[in-house]
Amino acid sequence: MRLGLNLGYWGAGNDKDNLALAREADAMDYSVVWAAEAYGSDVPTVLAFVAAQTKRIDVGAAIMQIPARSPAMAAMTAATLDALSDGRFRMGLGVSGPQVSEGWHGVRFDKPLGRTREYVEIVRLALARQRVRYDGQHYVLPLPDGPGKALTLTVHPAREDIPIYLAAVGPKNLELTGEIADGWLAIFFSPEHSADQLARIQAGRQRGARTSVFDVVPTVPICIGDDPRAAADLIRPYCALYVGGMGSREQNFYNAEARRMGFDAAATAIQDHYLNRNYAAAAAAVPFEFIDGTALVGPVERIAERMSAYADAGVTTLTVAVNSGSLEQRLATLRGAGEALDSSGRG
Repeated sequence: MRLGLNLGYWGAGNDKDNLALAREADAMDYSVVWAAEAYGSDVPTVLAFVAAQTKRIDVGAAIMQIPARSPAMAAMTAATLDALSDGRFRMGLGVSGPQVSEGWHGVRFDKPLGRTREYVEIVRLALARQRVRYDGQHYVLPLPDGPGKALTLTVHPAREDIPIYLAAVGPKNLELTGEIADGWLAIFFSPEHSADQLARIQAGRQRGARTSVFDVVPTVPICIGDDPRAAADLIRPYCALYVGGMGSREQNFYNAEARRMGFDAAATAIQDHYLNRNYAAAAAAVPFEFIDGTALVGPVERIAERMSAYADAGVTTLTVAVNSGSLEQRLATLRGAGEALDSSGRG
């Protein structure tokens, strides 16, 4: 199992800190540094900046939003980043959520599985530098009633195959990820509740007759401290944001995931508080057991034990999110994660 670092969203006032974290992860031989986008900073610009100031670490999109770009534009971006980084780019894709897709990008959030499948097929066609002709339900290239013609990507990526990851939560999306992707970007991954998720991935891989190595990549918040419960308190707002506020009352993938894990009553309470803008109450309603199952909290020795559980569950790249404390504290946490992996014997 390798370590990764998730920087989250750029532009929150800690940009210099994030660059320092990326450089430290590079020096520590972390496998990859990921960046995210919602409706603020965009992923490609951040990754180009980070790649220019690091040497060995891969730079990954977690994720580039499918409704934000045409598949051809996504392929152009991937090829450019891979060339500029000398073959260090990993392409994570996802449909985002209905509020961002329809409210920010003006793209209907319908039939996400079908759109994702076609999108990935076109991206791969373009990255293979073949003439892009595609006749699908959601995408038709070139348009049949105009002057457009099938074109070939002019940029040469550094590699023939840029790895494509999908962010997936629901059962059907997990099966699609196994079928068409090279890796899975997971959130709120719990080793104790992962068997069904990974079985869905495997079912998709069998359907797609895929035999290549598959990368299981959960993003896991980490907070090192002597008291696990005190450390968990620093992660509560993050959990409350996703379980309570990412999406509507009727459609929140992370809320549904918490319910799948057995936290039905807590998921209802968190969402009620969050949608009523009582953010402190929402954070307080997050059970310690949920945080402990989906994050790394406590002293290094305890975190090492949990890392072994992630490895046993099938995780191949454990991506840590180091969001709490000063830069010095966050750098110490990054080093502590490396120490924990070393002592676990699973690195």
